[in-house]
Amino acid sequence: MEIQQINDTRKGYFEAVEDGKEAGKMTYTWAGDSKFIIDHTEVSDEFGGKGVGKKLLMAVVDYARTNNVKIIPLCPFAKSVFDKVEDIRDVLSS
Repeated sequence: MEIQQINDTRKGYFEAVEDGKEAGKMTYTWAGDSKFIIDHTEVSDEFGGKGVGKKLLMAVVDYARTNNVKIIPLCPFAKSVFDKVEDIRDVLSS
């Protein structure tokens, strides 16, 4: 599975693609220069239960760490993963 990022100055998304099909997408909106809000996660029905959402979130966490930005998880899915996985909370906006 390949995860690609499409980013512009105000919004962007991470997209998971497998065999040319979109498996899922996690969208975000920038809140200034140093943080962004994850606002939606969507996984295609045929990829449900395969951990696509978590793979997307881990790609977002890697991006945040690499670029020294913080995340505000308003999306219920993203928030639930941050609540469960302690070692990714370093990228949360305080």
